[in-house]
Amino acid sequence: MAVPDLPLVVVTGASGAVGGGVAAALAAGATPPAGDGFGGPGAVPGGVGVPDLRMRLVVRDPLRAPQLEPVEVAVASYGDGEACRRAFDGADVLVLVSAGESVDRLDQHRTAVEAAAAAGVRHVVYTSFAGAAPDATFTLARDHAATEEALRSAGLSTTVLRDNLYLDLLPAFVGEDGTLRGPAGDGRVAGVAREDVVRCAATVVGDVLRDPVGDRHAGATYEVTGPEALTLEEVAAVLTAAGRPTRYVPETLEEAYASRERFGAPAWQVEAWVSTYTAIAHGEMAAVSRDVERLTGLPPLSLAELLAR
Repeated sequence: MAVPDLPLVVVTGASGAVGGGVAAALAAGATPPAGDGFGGPGAVPGGVGVPDLRMRLVVRDPLRAPQLEPVEVAVASYGDGEACRRAFDGADVLVLVSAGESVDRLDQHRTAVEAAAAAGVRHVVYTSFAGAAPDATFTLARDHAATEEALRSAGLSTTVLRDNLYLDLLPAFVGEDGTLRGPAGDGRVAGVAREDVVRCAATVVGDVLRDPVGDRHAGATYEVTGPEALTLEEVAAVLTAAGRPTRYVPETLEEAYASRERFGAPAWQVEAWVSTYTAIAHGEMAAVSRDVERLTGLPPLSLAELLAR
């Protein structure tokens, strides 16, 4: 039975891998970490040392909500400001997982941010993207930059987690013919496992709840990366060594657009797909950070380690 005066954490996107993972990590709990004050060596994958809390999971379909106890479930989509305001009401910490790719995702984010401000949310943890900037090569990173600005403009205490490309997705980029194609040249990507994103988000939540002043991580931006930056040729070699024969085939821009337009996706989606690779070519996903280890006390997973699991 939930105790009303316990701090409330609201987790959006709770039916997805990141939101659901954060909810599960918070529900698992752990011995409070000790060390550098940002997770430290006591942090463990099964929990993050959070104090007692209440949790509300925000989903669009209640049937897909994780089966965790004790939690509340609220139904809301980012585009529905009033439903979001009700779902966020009373939150000490709101984990704002970015919405799924869509042509109006930025509008959805802005609506959710306005709802968070109206609900009086104490602190927001937002999952952004590496290289977020108004002029980012990766088109969706521009949306993330605009969302970060919306959070600042709303006056919300915020921690931004700028996640690099998910390592978990790289095998899905490989075609049925065993080729990884794209105009990435010899650029590098410091991809991160979703598990490490989850641990960082959950650790920040725990730190904020334990902080009586309420300013730990406020205004901070963390670069959430893996331990190494790989070229796509090196990614192909790691996949091959793990038992999935793969070769990297560089494409020109013209070839990249032509090979993706055949799927019948809208122009904005094709542009997003192609610009993922051109952002790699321009070095916008290459920087390796130690923020995962600094936050959680554990080194991030490499692609080879993730595939070996």
